[in-house]
Amino acid sequence: QVQLAESGGGLVQAGGSLRVSCAFSGHTFSSRVMGWFRQFPGKEREFVAAINWSGRTTRYADSVKGRFTASRDNANNLVHLQMNSLKPGDTAVYYCAEGSTYSTSPDEYEYWGQGSQVTVSS
Repeated sequence: QVQLAESGGGLVQAGGSLRVSCAFSGHTFSSRVMGWFRQFPGKEREFVAAINWSGRTTRYADSVKGRFTASRDNANNLVHLQMNSLKPGDTAVYYCAEGSTYSTSPDEYEYWGQGSQVTVSS
């Protein structure tokens, strides 16, 4: 059973940076993709980024491209989302998830972390 746990969210001023990390454990395979999603109050989860096992292939939502970077440290079972130039509109709960495709749909991801709150003040 795969387990995911986020850490590193918090409060930051607009223009600042935060890194959210996801610790994963259980049976993961080289064909798996780690995705990042976020959820605004009263909204569905939306795709933010995805990264393959090697870390060489990534995919980003247009809204975060150039500001957010996904990376992974398989030796320590960690995936990171570095968020720079944060805006108040980035305020959301951020989730990591594991799936088998680079889909932007949360339905394609099987395992989820508990979420980490990121708040950007103006």
